[in-house]
Amino acid sequence: MADELRRRIRTGVLRPGQRMPTQAMLADEFGVERGAVRQALRILQSERLLTNVSKGSPATVAPDPERALSGPTAPPLPTTAALAPRIAAAFESPQVQVDALCLTAVSLTLAIGEPLRQIHAGRLKPAKIDVRVLLPSRDIDLAFPAPVDAAESGRLRRRWLAQRNAQGQVLQHNLLSLRTTHGIDVHVTFRALPFTPPVKLYLLNGSEALFAYYTVRRREEEIDQRRLQLYDAQGTQSILFSFAQGAGPRDTKFVEQSHLWFDALWETISSELDLTN
Repeated sequence: MADELRRRIRTGVLRPGQRMPTQAMLADEFGVERGAVRQALRILQSERLLTNVSKGSPATVAPDPERALSGPTAPPLPTTAALAPRIAAAFESPQVQVDALCLTAVSLTLAIGEPLRQIHAGRLKPAKIDVRVLLPSRDIDLAFPAPVDAAESGRLRRRWLAQRNAQGQVLQHNLLSLRTTHGIDVHVTFRALPFTPPVKLYLLNGSEALFAYYTVRRREEEIDQRRLQLYDAQGTQSILFSFAQGAGPRDTKFVEQSHLWFDALWETISSELDLTN
């Protein structure tokens, strides 16, 4: 339903400022319950395509749908700004699926914080959450972060590994605790890649792909009370590009191919990942 309503807004069938059909009318048209209608409308509101979504009066098409957060007209934004609202929208679904390929899972852990708060507050109630994360193996020589002086690689590698493991453990603990506190069927799985990923990728509920390049720069940082020159990519600032299935042939194909690529890595060359060492 969200895909079809998004298409109508994109193509001008539903115009900026126009009131949407009532939830009862949409439920009749699509043959679904009111809860599914509200969920679809909240997804489009999170993408800034709709305003005034409530149980009362009909929602309104946003005055400027070109500023939406997903689809071919979505403006690319830094990960810190773009990922959190897209993760929150994904958690509106009763069946949540998040696949991520990244360097440390810092951005993912931060972004999932808000839907976790919404769940604990009783405003979100997914029945199942399935999260899969691909991270670099500890057994490889990382392309980045890497010291300019190779003799300093040990200190930098220990810092990266500690960060990777700590973020993964926090993410895993916060999600798995929902089993006990809310009875949600939660699965969190990590696997190790035999290479340093040059890009980061998030796949949400099989319908959206968020993609960014890790841009490597030379910078200085203090590690173990010593200043260190290193080559690194600050993933939280990487610009995310959004592709939504149903938003057009290009977007749909990108989402499909991204899933094929992720699944191929997961099922072939990745290996079991231990977050404790």
